[in-house]
Amino acid sequence: MMDQASGLRELVAKNSTTNSKFITIASGKGGVGKTNFAVNFAYTMANSFGKKILLIDADIGMANVHLFLDADPSKNIKNLFNGEPIDSIIHHTYGFDALLGFSGIEDIFEMEDVSIQTIINELESISGRYDYVIIDTGAGIDQKVAAFLRASHKAYIITTPEPTALMDAYALIKSIYNIYGYNNFKIVVNMCKNKEEGELTFNKLKVSAKKFLGIDLELVGILPYTNNLRHAVKNKELICMRYPKDPYTLNVGNICKKELQLQESKGENFWRKLFDMMGKSGS
Repeated sequence: MMDQASGLRELVAKNSTTNSKFITIASGKGGVGKTNFAVNFAYTMANSFGKKILLIDADIGMANVHLFLDADPSKNIKNLFNGEPIDSIIHHTYGFDALLGFSGIEDIFEMEDVSIQTIINELESISGRYDYVIIDTGAGIDQKVAAFLRASHKAYIITTPEPTALMDAYALIKSIYNIYGYNNFKIVVNMCKNKEEGELTFNKLKVSAKKFLGIDLELVGILPYTNNLRHAVKNKELICMRYPKDPYTLNVGNICKKELQLQESKGENFWRKLFDMMGKSGS
């Protein structure tokens, strides 16, 4: 296994230059609208701002991006293990590309190095096509989420005004920062009654992070819970496509604008970092 890992690192390092930015979207708990945001964020970046987007469903075991895209879930990343080329499993839908996750493996960290190598090599081969690679992780705090967060250029943390959601968002931030020193968190407060509720929620999180962790958090957006959003989620539709004038849609657009205004260095190769952080570095 050590030789495989060493060989993979060398292979990926050779292709470490990419213009893509990687954004991981995470949450402290489920039910906060994380995946819904990820899909609509991808849609808006692609269709309103002309960016080439790849959305990856990295919620292994609980993958559900396909529900919003009305896509065939059997066409997913797991097919790479059987030798299928990655282009054959990319879903071209709603103006952006998506790679679906899969169920059936308890923990990606328990997969053989050769399987991880297959996935990493294929993902590395296509990443340069895109302006942004958006990664929707599982909810909660675990090694998988930590690895994706740490390898990304930034992390969008989705929370809501609900007290347990706020506590779990703080717990996620605290854990990742205290253990790994990662602090590039951007906050989206979802399901708000109004702007004031969103600002109050963020300020609680900001004060705690500054007081107890010594880090500054940035608010990138406040998203309302509207009747149209409820209908869209129920019908597994993209609200930003179905209701272009809804306040939720307009605020997602504002988040995209803020993201595009940032001029940041791309940093080192995402896939090489991820592979090492997953403990597949030959140790």
